Amino acid sequence: MTVSVKICGLSTEDTLEAAIGAGADYAGLVFFPKSPRNVSLDRAAELATLARGRIAIVALTVDADDALLEAIKTRVAPDFFQLHGRESAERVADIRRRFGARIIKAVKVGSLADIEASRAFEAAADIVLFDAPPPGAPDALPGGNGVSFDWRWLAKAQPRPDFMLSGGLDPDNVRLAIATSGTASVDVSSGVERSPGVKDPDLIARFVRAAKLEPVAARAAEEDRHGPHR
Repeated sequence: MTVSVKICGLSTEDTLEAAIGAGADYAGLVFFPKSPRNVSLDRAAELATLARGRIAIVALTVDADDALLEAIKTRVAPDFFQLHGRESAERVADIRRRFGARIIKAVKVGSLADIEASRAFEAAADIVLFDAPPPGAPDALPGGNGVSFDWRWLAKAQPRPDFMLSGGLDPDNVRLAIATSGTASVDVSSGVERSPGVKDPDLIARFVRAAKLEPVAARAAEEDRHGPHR
């Protein structure tokens, strides 16, 4: 199984090139002013021009209105809209129909029941992304908080198999997350940063290598660290 990788919250040419060079599959651009990863339409358009045809472009929004979505479509022309707010299944279907983009719908997972409830989005979203809920602070961001949930819930609930996993991933735990959840796609933001919003090209490369490590190679690497499993 080849794992797909999304690097989210890119905002500079060098980190976008690092993601492409490492073999990432998706480049995420954040349109949410409260986020340290927020990019302007002008900046996003520049990055999209550099990325187009080399990596899938994902525009992340949070409960965006039609005016913002139309501006992003016109200026950036993303391959996907990632809807990371409280959008209903009906709103997701409307955005997909109205703007003609593929959809990644983020679902916050605080319990097994949240995964079961996510089935409501399966008809409207091309990919359902499971993320941890934000910490309790009222001003917490809806994503990119570096927290995770119990990945075993995904293996137990068995959602549509093309789901994407996010939340608290980094180069050191992504292999465990993949093995535990059964996901074929992973999404990382804060786990490849030096500080909030500042991506590290070396961490990006490490994350992609770890996520895409073939099972045999992964076992060999594990044995190199800990000795062969008996």
